[in-house]
Amino acid sequence: MHFFTALGDDSLGTRARAELSALGLQIEAVVRPIRQRRGFTYVDDAGERTITVIGGRLAPEAADPLAWDLLAAVDAVYVTAGDPDALRLARRARKVVTTARILPTLRAAGIVVDALVCSSRDPAERYAAGDLDPAPRLVVRTAGSAGGSYEVDGDCRQYAAAPLPGPVVDAYGCGDSFAAGLTYALATGASADEAVRLAARCGAAALTGRGPHDGQLRREDLQ
Repeated sequence: MHFFTALGDDSLGTRARAELSALGLQIEAVVRPIRQRRGFTYVDDAGERTITVIGGRLAPEAADPLAWDLLAAVDAVYVTAGDPDALRLARRARKVVTTARILPTLRAAGIVVDALVCSSRDPAERYAAGDLDPAPRLVVRTAGSAGGSYEVDGDCRQYAAAPLPGPVVDAYGCGDSFAAGLTYALATGASADEAVRLAARCGAAALTGRGPHDGQLRREDLQ
């Protein structure tokens, strides 16, 4: 699995590369001559998390000397950051899933995305019909424990939150785990209904582990 990113030129940037590599990712990263972005995560007694970030987001750009040609052989990509040309390069993949947090960049890129993950609660992740042209093929709106909805072929459908496989630990990483599950399912050729169900399972599993990785479903869990 390839991970395209940008890292800061400091000890935290070096540590981030090492820890991501230890997870089995093939890192395709450019190093910027600035400090790595920092963050603090606060978790309350109910497992809900709040994140404070320090510094600007580091993102890969199409002009960076990265292995962009790899994307043509990729079944699916999940894009959370990049410049418009990087998004156009990402479109080489068979399926492209993105977050609604990058709507301005998506507008500038002018690409059609196979799935857009947004939120019915977070204003920073809102999407309304007409916000993108061309429109996404699938729009998924999450609502936490209330499940959510998704639109495909002009049809709006509801989905229920997946049962938790264990006690709540913390919510850090639930949203990205949901998006990762959706991306994985679409890469395998799953239907929108199947992909959303798997995404909900992945988000629920992440809620039962400490941090973004401990509770994640593994491939063997999907058999």
